[in-house]
Amino acid sequence: QVQLVESGGGLVQPGGSLRLSCSASGFTSDNYAIGWFRQAPGQEREGVSCLSSRDGNTYYADSVKGRFTISRDNAKNTVYLQMNSLKPEDTAVYYCATTGQLSPFAKMRWSTNMWNPTRYDYWGQGTQVTVSS
Repeated sequence: QVQLVESGGGLVQPGGSLRLSCSASGFTSDNYAIGWFRQAPGQEREGVSCLSSRDGNTYYADSVKGRFTISRDNAKNTVYLQMNSLKPEDTAVYYCATTGQLSPFAKMRWSTNMWNPTRYDYWGQGTQVTVSS
């Protein structure tokens, strides 16, 4: 049973930084995608950043490029999202999600629309990030 647990959210002033963590358990896949989504009140869930495990490629939504960095620590089964230069519009609940093991076909399908939440099978409970003065 795959479980994802996010932590690190909180209240921060504009221009500040936060680092989110996503701890994965029950995870034995070696070819998967894992990433971060966010959802603000009244808005749809949107992709923020993700990475592909096998090649290590990372991807970012245009709205966070140059400000957010995704990384992983395989020894700790943890994925991080370093968020710098935060803006009020970054306020949302942030979710960690993973596809689980990807077959070659599923990998191709995921790569055609990695920001589609339906491509991800496992989700964490979310952590609130509030950017406000």
